[in-house]
Amino acid sequence: MLFAASLLIFSSSQAADVVGSRPNIVLILADDMGWNEAGFNGGDSEHTPHIDRFRNEGVSLTQFYSHAVCASTRAAFLTGRYAFRTWSDWRSEDFGKPSYLKKLGLTLPTNEQGEKTRRIHALDTNERTVAEALKSAGYLTALIGKWHCGEWLPEHLPMGQGFTHQYGHYAWGVDYNNYTIPHNAPARYAVYDWHRDQEPLYEQGYTTDLIANETVRLIAQHKDKSSGKRQSQPFFFYVPFNAIHGPLEEIPRYTDKYEKRYAALKCLDDAVGRIVGAVDQYGYKNNTLVIFTNDNGGLRAEMNAPYRGHKNTNYEGGVRVPCIFRWPRKIEPGTSNEAMMHIVDLYSTFITLAGGSHKQKQTVDSIDMTGTIFAGEPAPREEIIYEVSGSVRFPAIRLGDYKLVGKELYNIVVDPGETEDIANEYPGIVERLAKRVAEAGTQRSALPDMSQLMSPALPWVYGQKENATAPNWVKEVVRKVRATQPKDWAPGTTPWPQAPVDGKITYTGDGR
Repeated sequence: MLFAASLLIFSSSQAADVVGSRPNIVLILADDMGWNEAGFNGGDSEHTPHIDRFRNEGVSLTQFYSHAVCASTRAAFLTGRYAFRTWSDWRSEDFGKPSYLKKLGLTLPTNEQGEKTRRIHALDTNERTVAEALKSAGYLTALIGKWHCGEWLPEHLPMGQGFTHQYGHYAWGVDYNNYTIPHNAPARYAVYDWHRDQEPLYEQGYTTDLIANETVRLIAQHKDKSSGKRQSQPFFFYVPFNAIHGPLEEIPRYTDKYEKRYAALKCLDDAVGRIVGAVDQYGYKNNTLVIFTNDNGGLRAEMNAPYRGHKNTNYEGGVRVPCIFRWPRKIEPGTSNEAMMHIVDLYSTFITLAGGSHKQKQTVDSIDMTGTIFAGEPAPREEIIYEVSGSVRFPAIRLGDYKLVGKELYNIVVDPGETEDIANEYPGIVERLAKRVAEAGTQRSALPDMSQLMSPALPWVYGQKENATAPNWVKEVVRKVRATQPKDWAPGTTPWPQAPVDGKITYTGDGR
Protein backbone atom coordinates (compact mmCIF):
# COMPACT_ATOMS: atom_id res chain seq x y z
CA MET A 1 0.00 0.00 0.00
CA LEU A 2 1.41 3.39 -0.93
CA PHE A 3 1.82 5.92 1.85
CA ALA A 4 -0.23 8.47 -0.10
CA ALA A 5 -3.10 6.00 -0.29
CA SER A 6 -2.92 4.66 3.23
CA LEU A 7 -5.88 4.73 5.59
CA LEU A 8 -4.28 7.50 7.60
CA ILE A 9 -3.22 10.38 5.38
CA PHE A 10 -1.84 13.35 7.23
CA SER A 11 -3.24 16.64 5.97
CA SER A 12 -1.02 19.60 5.15
CA SER A 13 -2.00 21.13 8.48
CA GLN A 14 -0.90 17.98 10.28
CA ALA A 15 2.38 18.02 8.38
CA ALA A 16 2.79 21.62 9.45
CA ASP A 17 2.52 20.43 13.04
CA VAL A 18 5.85 18.64 12.75
CA VAL A 19 7.63 21.72 11.39
CA GLY A 20 9.73 23.17 14.18
CA SER A 21 8.41 20.56 16.63
CA ARG A 22 12.01 19.68 17.59
CA PRO A 23 11.83 15.89 17.77
CA ASN A 24 14.82 13.86 18.77
CA ILE A 25 16.47 12.45 15.64
CA VAL A 26 18.38 9.17 15.45
CA LEU A 27 19.88 8.28 12.08
CA ILE A 28 21.19 4.70 11.86
CA LEU A 29 23.38 4.10 8.81
CA ALA A 30 24.44 0.61 7.76
CA ASP A 31 27.57 0.14 5.65
CA ASP A 32 27.69 -1.86 2.39
CA MET A 33 24.43 -3.71 3.04
CA GLY A 34 22.83 -4.93 -0.18
CA TRP A 35 19.28 -4.02 -1.18
CA ASN A 36 17.97 -7.58 -0.78
CA GLU A 37 19.92 -8.51 2.34
CA ALA A 38 17.18 -7.22 4.64
CA GLY A 39 14.27 -9.58 5.10
CA PHE A 40 11.68 -6.96 4.16
CA ASN A 41 13.36 -6.59 0.75
CA GLY A 42 13.48 -10.31 0.00
CA GLY A 43 16.36 -11.46 2.17
CA ASP A 44 16.36 -14.15 4.82
CA SER A 45 14.16 -12.84 7.62
CA GLU A 46 16.25 -14.80 10.14
CA HIS A 47 19.10 -12.36 9.48
CA THR A 48 17.14 -9.16 10.18
CA PRO A 49 14.18 -9.72 12.52
CA HIS A 50 14.65 -6.41 14.38
CA ILE A 51 15.11 -4.37 11.20
CA ASP A 52 12.03 -6.06 9.71
CA ARG A 53 10.01 -5.27 12.83
CA PHE A 54 11.20 -1.67 12.63
CA ARG A 55 10.13 -1.53 8.99
CA ASN A 56 6.61 -2.62 10.00
CA GLU A 57 6.48 0.27 12.47
CA GLY A 58 7.26 2.95 9.87
CA VAL A 59 7.30 3.90 6.22
CA SER A 60 9.64 2.33 3.68
CA LEU A 61 10.98 4.75 1.07
CA THR A 62 11.32 2.61 -2.03
CA GLN A 63 13.10 5.17 -4.21
CA PHE A 64 15.64 6.48 -1.73
CA TYR A 65 19.11 7.05 -3.17
CA SER A 66 22.65 7.48 -1.90
CA HIS A 67 25.94 8.01 -3.66
CA ALA A 68 27.91 4.98 -4.85
CA VAL A 69 30.57 4.89 -2.10
CA CYS A 70 30.83 5.43 1.66
CA ALA A 71 32.52 8.81 2.03
CA SER A 72 30.50 10.42 -0.74
CA THR A 73 27.20 9.52 0.92
CA ARG A 74 28.36 10.64 4.36
CA ALA A 75 29.57 14.01 3.14
CA ALA A 76 26.36 14.52 1.13
CA PHE A 77 24.22 13.79 4.18
CA LEU A 78 26.28 16.04 6.44
CA THR A 79 26.25 19.04 4.09
CA GLY A 80 23.08 18.63 2.03
CA ARG A 81 25.32 18.99 -1.02
CA TYR A 82 26.13 16.50 -3.76
CA ALA A 83 29.50 14.88 -3.18
CA PHE A 84 31.14 16.45 -6.23
CA ARG A 85 30.69 19.93 -4.73
CA THR A 86 32.99 19.07 -1.83
CA TRP A 87 35.29 16.74 -3.81
CA SER A 88 33.92 13.96 -1.59
CA ASP A 89 33.41 11.78 -4.66
CA TRP A 90 37.10 11.19 -3.88
CA ARG A 91 37.73 9.51 -0.52
CA SER A 92 40.55 10.54 1.78
CA GLU A 93 42.36 7.22 1.27
CA ASP A 94 42.25 7.62 -2.53
CA PHE A 95 44.97 10.25 -2.20
CA GLY A 96 47.39 7.58 -1.02
CA LYS A 97 46.70 5.18 -3.89
CA PRO A 98 48.73 5.60 -7.12
CA SER A 99 45.96 4.22 -9.37
CA TYR A 100 43.53 6.85 -8.09
CA LEU A 101 46.06 9.70 -8.08
CA LYS A 102 46.94 8.96 -11.69
CA LYS A 103 43.41 9.86 -12.75
CA LEU A 104 43.99 13.37 -11.38
CA GLY A 105 47.45 13.68 -12.90
CA LEU A 106 49.01 13.38 -9.44
CA THR A 107 51.66 11.11 -7.98
CA LEU A 108 52.55 10.00 -4.49
CA PRO A 109 54.37 12.81 -2.69
CA THR A 110 57.30 12.49 -0.30
CA ASN A 111 57.17 14.11 3.13
CA GLU A 112 60.05 15.79 4.98
CA GLN A 113 61.09 12.44 6.44
CA GLY A 114 61.58 11.08 2.92
CA GLU A 115 58.54 8.78 3.16
CA LYS A 116 56.04 8.21 0.39
CA THR A 117 52.79 9.38 1.92
CA ARG A 118 49.26 10.49 1.23
CA ARG A 119 47.95 13.94 0.49
CA ILE A 120 45.50 15.22 3.10
CA HIS A 121 41.92 15.31 1.87
CA ALA A 122 38.74 15.67 3.91
CA LEU A 123 35.40 17.44 4.14
CA ASP A 124 36.34 21.11 4.40
CA THR A 125 35.79 22.52 7.88
CA ASN A 126 34.17 25.60 6.29
CA GLU A 127 31.26 23.48 5.08
CA ARG A 128 28.13 23.87 7.17
CA THR A 129 27.08 20.48 8.51
CA VAL A 130 23.70 19.27 9.69
CA ALA A 131 25.27 18.82 13.12
CA GLU A 132 26.22 22.50 13.18
CA ALA A 133 22.75 23.51 12.02
CA LEU A 134 21.02 21.39 14.68
CA LYS A 135 23.47 22.41 17.37
CA SER A 136 22.65 26.05 16.61
CA ALA A 137 18.98 25.12 17.00
CA GLY A 138 19.68 23.85 20.52
CA TYR A 139 20.26 20.15 19.91
CA LEU A 140 22.73 17.86 21.64
CA THR A 141 24.74 16.30 18.81
CA ALA A 142 26.68 13.04 18.81
CA LEU A 143 28.53 10.98 16.20
CA ILE A 144 28.66 7.33 17.22
CA GLY A 145 30.42 5.06 14.71
CA LYS A 146 32.23 5.51 11.40
CA TRP A 147 33.14 9.05 10.31
CA HIS A 148 35.03 8.73 6.97
CA CYS A 149 35.16 12.47 6.25
CA GLY A 150 38.77 13.08 7.34
CA GLU A 151 41.04 11.26 9.78
CA TRP A 152 43.99 13.52 10.49
CA LEU A 153 43.67 17.26 11.08
CA PRO A 154 41.58 18.37 14.10
CA GLU A 155 39.33 20.61 12.03
CA HIS A 156 38.35 17.65 9.87
CA LEU A 157 37.30 15.41 12.75
CA PRO A 158 33.71 15.17 14.07
CA MET A 159 34.11 17.61 16.96
CA GLY A 160 35.44 20.17 14.48
CA GLN A 161 32.30 19.68 12.36
CA GLY A 162 29.51 20.30 14.86
CA PHE A 163 29.39 17.20 17.04
CA THR A 164 29.52 17.68 20.81
CA HIS A 165 30.36 14.02 21.36
CA GLN A 166 32.33 11.54 19.24
CA TYR A 167 32.78 7.79 19.54
CA GLY A 168 34.12 5.26 17.07
CA HIS A 169 36.57 5.42 14.19
CA TYR A 170 37.57 8.06 11.67
CA ALA A 171 38.59 6.22 8.51
CA TRP A 172 37.08 3.86 5.93
CA GLY A 173 37.02 0.60 7.88
CA VAL A 174 38.33 -0.99 11.02
CA ASP A 175 38.97 -4.48 12.35
CA TYR A 176 35.91 -5.12 14.52
CA ASN A 177 37.95 -6.66 17.33
CA ASN A 178 41.33 -4.92 17.55
CA TYR A 179 40.22 -1.49 16.21
CA THR A 180 43.03 -1.08 13.72
CA ILE A 181 42.50 -0.10 10.11
CA PRO A 182 44.36 -2.69 8.01
CA HIS A 183 46.44 -0.22 5.99
CA ASN A 184 47.24 3.45 5.63
CA ALA A 185 47.69 3.67 1.86
CA PRO A 186 50.35 3.93 0.57
CA ALA A 187 51.72 2.34 3.77
CA ARG A 188 50.53 -1.26 3.97
CA TYR A 189 50.39 -1.66 7.73
CA ALA A 190 47.81 -1.16 10.44
CA VAL A 191 46.91 2.05 12.28
CA TYR A 192 44.87 2.29 15.49
CA ASP A 193 41.50 3.96 14.96
CA TRP A 194 39.16 3.88 17.96
CA HIS A 195 38.35 7.04 19.92
CA ARG A 196 36.02 8.73 22.36
CA ASP A 197 35.81 12.51 22.18
CA GLN A 198 38.88 12.39 19.94
CA GLU A 199 41.17 10.60 22.34
CA PRO A 200 42.44 7.02 21.79
CA LEU A 201 40.20 4.53 23.57
CA TYR A 202 41.22 1.11 24.84
CA GLU A 203 38.28 -1.29 24.92
CA GLN A 204 37.32 -4.92 24.56
CA GLY A 205 34.44 -5.99 22.38
CA TYR A 206 33.02 -6.16 18.87
CA THR A 207 32.56 -2.74 17.26
CA THR A 208 28.95 -3.35 16.21
CA ASP A 209 28.08 -4.12 19.83
CA LEU A 210 30.20 -1.26 21.17
CA ILE A 211 28.51 1.31 18.89
CA ALA A 212 25.12 0.08 20.10
CA ASN A 213 26.33 0.20 23.72
CA GLU A 214 27.43 3.81 23.39
CA THR A 215 24.20 4.87 21.71
CA VAL A 216 22.08 3.18 24.36
CA ARG A 217 24.23 4.78 27.08
CA LEU A 218 23.72 8.26 25.65
CA ILE A 219 19.98 7.73 25.31
CA ALA A 220 19.74 6.45 28.89
CA GLN A 221 21.82 9.31 30.29
CA HIS A 222 19.90 12.06 28.49
CA LYS A 223 18.06 13.29 31.51
CA ASP A 224 18.20 16.19 33.91
CA LYS A 225 20.74 15.34 36.58
CA SER A 226 18.86 17.16 39.33
CA SER A 227 15.45 15.60 38.74
CA GLY A 228 16.28 12.38 36.92
CA LYS A 229 13.64 13.22 34.33
CA ARG A 230 14.07 13.39 30.59
CA GLN A 231 15.75 16.57 29.42
CA SER A 232 13.81 19.03 27.33
CA GLN A 233 16.85 19.51 25.08
CA PRO A 234 16.37 17.41 21.95
CA PHE A 235 19.16 15.19 20.69
CA PHE A 236 20.54 14.31 17.27
CA PHE A 237 22.42 11.02 17.30
CA TYR A 238 24.09 10.04 14.03
CA VAL A 239 24.93 6.33 14.28
CA PRO A 240 26.89 5.17 11.22
CA PHE A 241 27.95 1.55 11.74
CA ASN A 242 30.99 0.04 10.06
CA ALA A 243 28.92 -3.13 9.70
CA ILE A 244 28.86 -4.94 7.36
CA HIS A 245 31.88 -3.41 5.63
CA GLY A 246 35.10 -5.46 5.57
CA PRO A 247 37.34 -6.58 7.07
CA LEU A 248 35.13 -9.37 8.34
CA GLU A 249 37.44 -11.27 10.65
CA GLU A 250 36.14 -12.84 13.87
CA ILE A 251 32.37 -12.52 14.36
CA PRO A 252 31.39 -13.11 18.02
CA ARG A 253 28.22 -15.14 17.40
CA TYR A 254 26.04 -16.81 14.79
CA THR A 255 28.95 -18.24 12.76
CA ASP A 256 27.84 -21.75 13.74
CA LYS A 257 24.75 -21.18 11.61
CA TYR A 258 25.60 -18.48 9.05
CA GLU A 259 28.53 -17.51 6.86
CA LYS A 260 30.57 -14.55 8.09
CA ARG A 261 28.75 -11.84 6.17
CA TYR A 262 25.35 -12.89 7.43
CA ALA A 263 26.58 -13.49 10.96
CA ALA A 264 27.86 -9.90 10.86
CA LEU A 265 24.51 -8.74 9.44
CA LYS A 266 22.64 -10.49 12.24
CA CYS A 267 24.91 -8.75 14.79
CA LEU A 268 24.03 -5.45 13.12
CA ASP A 269 20.36 -6.36 13.38
CA ASP A 270 20.83 -7.00 17.11
CA ALA A 271 22.37 -3.55 17.45
CA VAL A 272 19.52 -1.84 15.61
CA GLY A 273 17.04 -3.64 17.85
CA ARG A 274 18.84 -2.46 20.98
CA ILE A 275 18.96 1.18 19.84
CA VAL A 276 15.30 1.30 18.85
CA GLY A 277 14.46 -0.54 22.06
CA ALA A 278 16.33 2.07 24.11
CA VAL A 279 14.45 4.92 22.43
CA ASP A 280 11.21 3.21 23.46
CA GLN A 281 12.30 2.02 26.91
CA TYR A 282 13.51 5.43 28.07
CA GLY A 283 10.34 7.22 27.08
CA TYR A 284 11.39 8.90 23.84
CA LYS A 285 9.37 6.84 21.37
CA ASN A 286 6.60 9.30 20.52
CA ASN A 287 8.90 12.28 20.16
CA THR A 288 11.72 10.68 18.21
CA LEU A 289 12.21 10.25 14.50
CA VAL A 290 14.33 7.13 13.96
CA ILE A 291 15.67 6.40 10.49
CA PHE A 292 17.45 3.32 9.21
CA THR A 293 19.23 3.42 5.85
CA ASN A 294 22.45 2.37 4.09
CA ASP A 295 25.38 4.22 2.54
CA ASN A 296 25.58 2.43 -0.84
CA GLY A 297 24.86 -0.91 -2.47
CA GLY A 298 26.37 -4.24 -1.51
CA LEU A 299 29.72 -5.44 -2.86
CA ARG A 300 28.35 -7.85 -5.45
CA ALA A 301 25.44 -7.63 -7.86
CA GLU A 302 23.55 -10.58 -6.37
CA MET A 303 23.28 -8.69 -3.08
CA ASN A 304 21.30 -5.93 -4.78
CA ALA A 305 18.89 -7.90 -7.02
CA PRO A 306 16.52 -7.12 -8.63
CA TYR A 307 18.66 -4.07 -9.27
CA ARG A 308 21.76 -4.06 -11.43
CA GLY A 309 25.26 -3.26 -10.20
CA HIS A 310 26.93 -2.84 -6.84
CA LYS A 311 28.91 -0.45 -4.67
CA ASN A 312 31.13 1.98 -6.61
CA THR A 313 28.82 1.92 -9.66
CA ASN A 314 25.96 4.29 -10.42
CA TYR A 315 23.56 1.59 -11.51
CA GLU A 316 20.53 1.16 -9.25
CA GLY A 317 22.24 -1.59 -7.27
CA GLY A 318 24.97 0.84 -6.28
CA VAL A 319 22.81 3.81 -5.31
CA ARG A 320 19.25 2.70 -4.47
CA VAL A 321 19.23 1.79 -0.78
CA PRO A 322 16.70 0.68 1.85
CA CYS A 323 15.35 3.50 3.99
CA ILE A 324 12.78 3.46 6.78
CA PHE A 325 11.35 6.39 8.78
CA ARG A 326 9.59 5.74 12.09
CA TRP A 327 7.81 8.38 14.16
CA PRO A 328 4.70 7.05 15.95
CA ARG A 329 1.54 9.11 15.47
CA LYS A 330 3.25 11.12 12.76
CA ILE A 331 3.93 8.33 10.25
CA GLU A 332 1.49 5.54 9.42
CA PRO A 333 3.13 2.19 10.25
CA GLY A 334 3.58 -0.54 7.67
CA THR A 335 3.33 1.82 4.69
CA SER A 336 5.46 2.57 1.64
CA ASN A 337 6.33 5.78 -0.16
CA GLU A 338 7.53 5.77 -3.79
CA ALA A 339 8.71 9.39 -3.77
CA MET A 340 12.17 9.92 -5.22
CA MET A 341 14.56 11.15 -2.54
CA HIS A 342 18.31 11.45 -2.13
CA ILE A 343 20.34 11.31 1.06
CA VAL A 344 21.08 15.04 0.71
CA ASP A 345 17.39 15.67 1.44
CA LEU A 346 17.76 14.61 5.05
CA TYR A 347 19.74 17.80 5.65
CA SER A 348 16.93 20.27 4.91
CA THR A 349 14.25 17.96 6.32
CA PHE A 350 16.03 17.70 9.67
CA ILE A 351 16.57 21.46 9.84
CA THR A 352 12.87 22.08 9.15
CA LEU A 353 11.78 19.63 11.85
CA ALA A 354 14.22 21.22 14.29
CA GLY A 355 13.06 24.75 13.56
CA GLY A 356 16.59 25.63 12.53
CA SER A 357 17.87 28.15 10.03
CA HIS A 358 18.21 27.29 6.32
CA LYS A 359 20.33 30.37 5.64
CA GLN A 360 23.88 29.65 4.51
CA LYS A 361 26.47 30.68 1.94
CA GLN A 362 27.01 27.36 0.19
CA THR A 363 24.77 26.01 -2.55
CA VAL A 364 22.46 23.33 -1.15
CA ASP A 365 21.13 20.44 -3.24
CA SER A 366 18.93 19.23 -0.40
CA ILE A 367 15.15 19.53 -0.70
CA ASP A 368 12.87 19.70 2.32
CA MET A 369 10.76 16.53 2.17
CA THR A 370 8.58 17.24 5.21
CA GLY A 371 5.36 17.44 3.18
CA THR A 372 6.18 14.30 1.22
CA ILE A 373 6.99 12.22 4.29
CA PHE A 374 4.35 13.49 6.67
CA ALA A 375 1.46 14.54 4.40
CA GLY A 376 1.82 12.30 1.36
CA GLU A 377 2.42 15.29 -0.92
CA PRO A 378 4.05 14.72 -4.32
CA ALA A 379 7.82 14.66 -4.14
CA PRO A 380 9.39 17.98 -5.17
CA ARG A 381 12.50 16.15 -6.38
CA GLU A 382 12.63 15.35 -10.08
CA GLU A 383 16.40 15.10 -10.54
CA ILE A 384 19.35 13.40 -8.87
CA ILE A 385 22.94 14.01 -9.91
CA TYR A 386 24.98 11.03 -8.80
CA GLU A 387 28.27 11.89 -10.46
CA VAL A 388 29.85 14.49 -12.73
CA SER A 389 33.05 14.49 -14.75
CA GLY A 390 36.27 14.41 -12.77
CA SER A 391 35.30 11.33 -10.74
CA VAL A 392 36.63 7.78 -11.13
CA ARG A 393 33.06 6.76 -12.05
CA PHE A 394 31.06 7.79 -15.11
CA PRO A 395 28.84 10.89 -14.87
CA ALA A 396 25.32 9.80 -13.99
CA ILE A 397 21.98 11.56 -13.60
CA ARG A 398 18.34 10.66 -13.12
CA LEU A 399 15.74 13.08 -14.45
CA GLY A 400 12.14 11.98 -14.09
CA ASP A 401 11.76 8.45 -15.43
CA TYR A 402 15.12 8.41 -17.21
CA LYS A 403 18.62 7.74 -16.00
CA LEU A 404 21.90 8.29 -17.86
CA VAL A 405 24.96 6.33 -16.70
CA GLY A 406 27.90 7.32 -18.87
CA LYS A 407 26.43 6.92 -22.38
CA GLU A 408 23.80 4.35 -21.35
CA LEU A 409 20.15 5.38 -20.99
CA TYR A 410 17.48 3.56 -19.00
CA ASN A 411 13.84 4.13 -18.20
CA ILE A 412 13.89 3.40 -14.48
CA VAL A 413 10.11 3.23 -14.14
CA VAL A 414 9.65 0.70 -16.93
CA ASP A 415 13.02 -1.05 -16.45
CA PRO A 416 14.20 -0.62 -12.85
CA GLY A 417 16.67 -3.49 -13.34
CA GLU A 418 18.44 -1.49 -16.08
CA THR A 419 18.43 -4.46 -18.45
CA GLU A 420 17.88 -2.53 -21.69
CA ASP A 421 20.03 0.39 -22.83
CA ILE A 422 17.69 2.59 -24.87
CA ALA A 423 20.19 5.31 -25.76
CA ASN A 424 20.00 4.61 -29.50
CA GLU A 425 16.22 4.85 -29.46
CA TYR A 426 16.08 8.18 -27.63
CA PRO A 427 19.06 10.31 -28.69
CA GLY A 428 17.18 13.49 -27.77
CA ILE A 429 16.79 12.37 -24.15
CA VAL A 430 20.46 11.32 -24.04
CA GLU A 431 21.47 14.75 -25.30
CA ARG A 432 19.26 16.54 -22.79
CA LEU A 433 20.52 14.54 -19.78
CA ALA A 434 24.14 14.70 -20.92
CA LYS A 435 23.86 18.47 -21.27
CA ARG A 436 22.35 18.78 -17.79
CA VAL A 437 24.98 16.66 -16.05
CA ALA A 438 27.74 18.51 -17.94
CA GLU A 439 26.26 21.81 -16.80
CA ALA A 440 26.28 20.59 -13.20
CA GLY A 441 29.89 19.51 -13.63
CA THR A 442 30.91 23.10 -14.38
CA GLN A 443 29.92 23.89 -10.80
CA ARG A 444 32.65 21.65 -9.41
CA SER A 445 35.26 23.83 -7.73
CA ALA A 446 38.95 23.56 -8.52
CA LEU A 447 40.81 20.68 -6.90
CA PRO A 448 41.45 21.65 -3.26
CA ASP A 449 44.97 22.35 -2.07
CA MET A 450 46.79 19.03 -1.96
CA SER A 451 50.05 20.34 -0.48
CA GLN A 452 49.37 19.15 3.07
CA LEU A 453 50.83 15.69 3.63
CA MET A 454 50.32 13.02 6.27
CA SER A 455 53.44 12.88 8.38
CA PRO A 456 54.49 10.41 9.57
CA ALA A 457 53.35 8.32 6.62
CA LEU A 458 52.48 5.48 8.99
CA PRO A 459 51.13 6.88 12.26
CA TRP A 460 50.38 4.85 15.35
CA VAL A 461 46.88 6.24 15.63
CA TYR A 462 44.69 8.47 13.48
CA GLY A 463 44.32 12.07 14.56
CA GLN A 464 47.40 14.27 14.25
CA LYS A 465 47.28 15.44 17.87
CA GLU A 466 46.47 11.96 19.17
CA ASN A 467 49.38 10.46 17.29
CA ALA A 468 51.81 13.09 18.65
CA THR A 469 51.07 11.89 22.18
CA ALA A 470 50.21 8.26 21.43
CA PRO A 471 50.29 6.26 24.68
CA ASN A 472 52.42 3.13 24.96
CA TRP A 473 49.37 0.85 24.97
CA VAL A 474 48.44 2.10 21.48
CA LYS A 475 51.94 1.37 20.19
CA GLU A 476 51.90 -2.08 21.72
CA VAL A 477 48.52 -2.96 20.17
CA VAL A 478 49.67 -1.73 16.76
CA ARG A 479 53.03 -3.56 16.94
CA LYS A 480 51.25 -6.84 17.61
CA VAL A 481 48.93 -6.41 14.64
CA ARG A 482 51.68 -5.27 12.28
CA ALA A 483 53.75 -8.31 13.23
CA THR A 484 51.06 -10.52 11.71
CA GLN A 485 50.76 -8.62 8.43
CA PRO A 486 52.43 -9.65 5.12
CA LYS A 487 55.84 -8.07 4.61
CA ASP A 488 55.99 -8.65 0.86
CA TRP A 489 53.49 -8.21 -1.93
CA ALA A 490 53.71 -9.43 -5.51
CA PRO A 491 54.56 -6.65 -8.00
CA GLY A 492 51.49 -4.61 -8.89
CA THR A 493 49.38 -5.96 -6.01
CA THR A 494 48.18 -4.02 -3.00
CA PRO A 495 45.96 -4.67 0.04
CA TRP A 496 43.39 -2.26 -1.39
CA PRO A 497 41.29 -2.44 -4.60
CA GLN A 498 42.61 -0.54 -7.61
CA ALA A 499 40.69 2.38 -9.08
CA PRO A 500 37.72 1.56 -11.33
CA VAL A 501 38.53 0.97 -15.01
CA ASP A 502 36.07 2.36 -17.56
CA GLY A 503 33.84 3.36 -14.67
CA LYS A 504 33.62 -0.19 -13.33
CA ILE A 505 35.21 -2.10 -10.46
CA THR A 506 35.13 -5.71 -9.31
CA TYR A 507 35.36 -6.43 -5.60
CA THR A 508 36.90 -9.58 -4.22
CA GLY A 509 36.81 -10.89 -0.67
CA ASP A 510 35.08 -8.58 1.81
CA GLY A 511 35.93 -5.38 -0.08
CA ARG A 512 38.47 -3.98 2.30
